[in-house]
Amino acid sequence: MSFPSHPTSSVDIFLTHDHRACDQAWAAVEEAPADQVATPFKEFDHQLRRHLEWEEETLFPAFEQATGMFGMGPTQVMRSEHEGMRGLLDQMGEAVAAGDRDQLVDLGDTLLMLIQQHNLKEEQVLYPMMASRIGADWPELLTRLRA
Repeated sequence: MSFPSHPTSSVDIFLTHDHRACDQAWAAVEEAPADQVATPFKEFDHQLRRHLEWEEETLFPAFEQATGMFGMGPTQVMRSEHEGMRGLLDQMGEAVAAGDRDQLVDLGDTLLMLIQQHNLKEEQVLYPMMASRIGADWPELLTRLRA
């Protein structure tokens, strides 16, 4: 799976666009016939986990370094919510393996509600803060995300 072709003008625009790509990937899961849900779920799982990894391994540390907010503040809240998302993704993967589309969709509804609340906080609070504090480093950070 290749690097997404998102707008790369700034960290906040890039990450917000990636949120929408993850939403579209989930829509593909919901639209897939029950016997063909594994492939779109695998893509959705990959996209969402990649997004979380980009934030946790590259962008949050850069933001924390720029602000001095290590182990506290908005990035700590986001990391905690990411753990909940990963737990739901794991359960969803088990539902796919068991051929239980109803369970997959039920868990997906729960995840979607969590993601919507999470994304709102990121897009309205954290991402603008990141753009302000690490925006000058965005070209180098984007290179690291692509690696």
